[in-house]
Amino acid sequence: MKKLSTTCNQWDVVIVPFPFSTHPGTKRRPALALSNRDFNRRGHTVLAMITTSGHHAWPGDVVIRDMKSAGLRVPCIVRLKLFTLDNRLLLKTIGNLSKDDSGQVGREIQNYLPTAGRGV
Repeated sequence: MKKLSTTCNQWDVVIVPFPFSTHPGTKRRPALALSNRDFNRRGHTVLAMITTSGHHAWPGDVVIRDMKSAGLRVPCIVRLKLFTLDNRLLLKTIGNLSKDDSGQVGREIQNYLPTAGRGV
């Protein structure tokens, strides 16, 4: 685990403070950096939620197969609950998604947020 300077890389697994939905306060949870370093250098990072795989499935959920590379100790999934966070709130990097896992996440993003050939 390494403390973040201020910027992370695309596909880094980072620890961030997640708010509780039922009461005030936060809990430290892993998240996946989706935006690239050029975007992240501007002070914010686009992230996806990482959660344990025991929760109800959502469209686009991706099981993280290489837990060791991701720095995770228990089975988890990337959930396409996306958010942007100020880099000052990124606590540390714990790993990086493997090429296979990041490829699958990229395909799911493309399935649910298609942009190619749409003139955007």
